Amino acid sequence: MPDWQSQAELILDSTVFLKFMHALSGLYFWEWVTSLDFEWDFITGKKRFHYPALFYFLNRYCLLFTMVGIMIALNVTTEINCQALYTFNQIFGQAASGFASINLSIRTMALWSHDKRVVAPIIVIILGHWSLILQGVLVKASWDPMAGCVVSGTSNTILAATFIYSMCFDLFILLLSSYKLVIGVQGGRSQLMTLLFKDGLVYFFIAFFSNLLAVVFILLNLNAIMSVIFNVPAAIFSTIVACRAVRRLTNFSQKGPEVFSSTGHSFRAAPTGSRATVPMTAQRGTIKGGNGVHVQMQTFTVADEDHLSDYNSEDTQKMRLPDPETGDAEISAEFKRPPYHAQ
Repeated sequence: MPDWQSQAELILDSTVFLKFMHALSGLYFWEWVTSLDFEWDFITGKKRFHYPALFYFLNRYCLLFTMVGIMIALNVTTEINCQALYTFNQIFGQAASGFASINLSIRTMALWSHDKRVVAPIIVIILGHWSLILQGVLVKASWDPMAGCVVSGTSNTILAATFIYSMCFDLFILLLSSYKLVIGVQGGRSQLMTLLFKDGLVYFFIAFFSNLLAVVFILLNLNAIMSVIFNVPAAIFSTIVACRAVRRLTNFSQKGPEVFSSTGHSFRAAPTGSRATVPMTAQRGTIKGGNGVHVQMQTFTVADEDHLSDYNSEDTQKMRLPDPETGDAEISAEFKRPPYHAQ
């Protein structure tokens, strides 16, 4: 086993840390650039701004500024205040993780129709999370004429507590969402329910294991560099999956409402302006009255079709699916189960 405190090992770990952070920065910058169209839709008015979007943008840009700060710290060639820069990176990086959890919490509160019994505990947990995030200076850094800004010490106890708290918080949110989407719903599962469940499950596993890896290295306390090397990946992966979940849900809600047939098959209504063909069958029938009067009727019925994807009518063009993440619209029961049942 290497001597983790030796000078040679610290130099090697610094080199690995430098290359690893550059690779992670490239990953996040690519993710940020390729999803800028979502921001542009808000700027141009294609999407309506609502308060949950504020946490989405704070999540993205806190991490963006963190990665820019890390790149400055790793590549600066003239002496700067390394402690101030690393404090900035630490606070904004952990804030990004906090906003990622808030983004998933808002979805859960909407699922529960903002039930006070659910909202109140979530808010208390969020406040506890941020009390750890804003603890203060947890990473110490100094200027080295030969290596630039270097990490000289960490407060491992508070760092570990913050990541463990995040893991427990994410687990609590997953359990609440799973209960509402799987156990608490009777009847068929809509596409919206499936999307929410899958996104929540993916977020939990990615965030949980990235945070777990960070906690393991913090508790091992091999040296100052290895103690924080996996903190940045935890924030990046949590932010990417949380922001993607927000975008997927927002884009889903603009495709049109789901329509359920009497057999339980669901299909999505086409957006305004689109056309779709619905197969119809005609039937003729004759009713003979007692006085000799014959009444002939012709009825039309819409055929159920499993793979029907679009539906268009004058009424559906006037319908707008409520955004599940807005403050004035909730994920109501009519989007969770078929509203019509076969008689």
